[in-house]
Amino acid sequence: MSRAFTREEDSENAIAGVGERPVSQHRNLVTERGLAQIEDNLTDLRDVLAKAERKADRERIAVVSRDLRYWTARRESAELSVPEPGSDLVRFGMGVTIEGDDGRKVHWKIVGEDEADPTKGTISHVSPMAVALFGKKVGDLASVNGKEWEIVKLSES
Repeated sequence: MSRAFTREEDSENAIAGVGERPVSQHRNLVTERGLAQIEDNLTDLRDVLAKAERKADRERIAVVSRDLRYWTARRESAELSVPEPGSDLVRFGMGVTIEGDDGRKVHWKIVGEDEADPTKGTISHVSPMAVALFGKKVGDLASVNGKEWEIVKLSES
């Protein structure tokens, strides 16, 4: 095929050797904070793209354009989900404190895939732990990877 018939975006990606960022097939549930993070990413990337275009930095343009496509797709598919106040069942957006057989307690907030960061106490709603917790109440047990955890507290954060 003649190069004249290739899309400009394909040639930009080939220049930088970047492929597309994979977009999850799961529902794109987000908290209010997660939605704000998406908006911030889009704003920042637009600024970076403008600078790269002024410098005619083709590699940077390709990478930032790819990231803009990813975050634009995530913004378009975002579904804001806020937990019902006072819910006694584990839901998206809630904080859950669990206790293992060894007495060790862990607190997780269940959030969207893009905002999850286990080192900061947030886990994705599609993670095995979140899936095991959904719909359970304080006192219920959740089993993940052969280990049982008791739900000891729910919070709205």
